[in-house]
Amino acid sequence: MASRRNGTLYTGVTGDLIRRVFEHRTGAVRGFTRRYGVTRLVWWTSIEDALAAIQREKTIKKWPRRWKIALIEQDNPEWQDLWLSITR
Repeated sequence: MASRRNGTLYTGVTGDLIRRVFEHRTGAVRGFTRRYGVTRLVWWTSIEDALAAIQREKTIKKWPRRWKIALIEQDNPEWQDLWLSITR
């Protein structure tokens, strides 16, 4: 998730992507994303195994910022908000 193109980034893991993105978008939960206005879904992936998903999240969180940006721009070079694509 991001606040805007090249803005503040947030990496997380969830079992319910639509619910979690909605919470970020509406500021329903206090914390980092609400404080920094991180409301745009700019990249996501599906990993069926919960432990593997958590490990992937931890790995990405340790990456340098430029790697995270490259990951986003590989699939979403314009940093489009993908919210509508997951709710259709």
